[in-house]
Amino acid sequence: MRVIEHLNQVQKPLFSYEIVPPLRGSTTSINEIFAIIEQLLPYDPKWINVTTHASSLLYVEKSDGSITRRIHKKRPGTLGICGVIQNKYGIDAVAHVLCQGFSQQETEDALIELNYLGIENILALKGDNLNYNRQLDATESVNKHAVDLVKQVAKMRQGLFLGDTEYPAIDFCTGVATYPEKHFEAANLELNIEYLKQKVAAGAQYVITQMFFDNQKYFSYVAACRAAGITVPIIPGIKVLKSANQINSLPRLFHVDLPHELVAQILKSPQDAAFIGKEWADMQVAELLAAGVPCVHFFLMNDVGSVLDIIKKYN
Repeated sequence: MRVIEHLNQVQKPLFSYEIVPPLRGSTTSINEIFAIIEQLLPYDPKWINVTTHASSLLYVEKSDGSITRRIHKKRPGTLGICGVIQNKYGIDAVAHVLCQGFSQQETEDALIELNYLGIENILALKGDNLNYNRQLDATESVNKHAVDLVKQVAKMRQGLFLGDTEYPAIDFCTGVATYPEKHFEAANLELNIEYLKQKVAAGAQYVITQMFFDNQKYFSYVAACRAAGITVPIIPGIKVLKSANQINSLPRLFHVDLPHELVAQILKSPQDAAFIGKEWADMQVAELLAAGVPCVHFFLMNDVGSVLDIIKKYN
């Protein structure tokens, strides 16, 4: 099924999850991804998102002291993991598809492969800026913004492909991301909402927010989106804080604010950060569900235990 169909048919609290492919060269294997999914199975997950990561530039020092430059993809495997989720477990997979680091031609090829695997859902994202200048040949083009990617997917829905590609029309259910605390590159919140409105007009069918730790910011943002004419479902994204270090790392990496009350609790008892973080997320989820949100999306970052403690009461 498509994500939008799950959202339209919801009859009880609905949760979705996001996992991250393992680092290239790590000891993590696909079996550890299987273990995460199998822990979720008793709670009837309707869909699971799988992140995508573009290549980056690495400087590698050799034993002789010389330094070489190498383009390196640190987390491969998104297509394969999506295929397993969809076909081994019968759970709908949502593949993240990026603008940054990928040409339109590579994007089209990836979408055709996803369709071949039976996957009907994607999340269209701009992605992080590259740390190198990628050279494209004269036949290649790029999507500069997520709205351009949504438009490319919409064309494929009409059977319009790049170049001489001959393939039946592909109809993906397309989601996009938004930032209830404003994207750090946007001049203001109003412009943030205008960009989201453009993505919805281009064909996005639902929205997932960046993580937030203050529900009032989500409620205010949704109200502003509705006032602007955006009517598609806006799914809140939740991250369970796990350690005291994250009160510094999460704002730096994800450009989010942490409420003073939450930070004060953790600074007072840093050894209890995991418990405090879980209790805070539990409180957020209860309030969000009471307000009638369409779904709660958990950024697992492959740590499923604390999330299970939260969702089990709703199943």
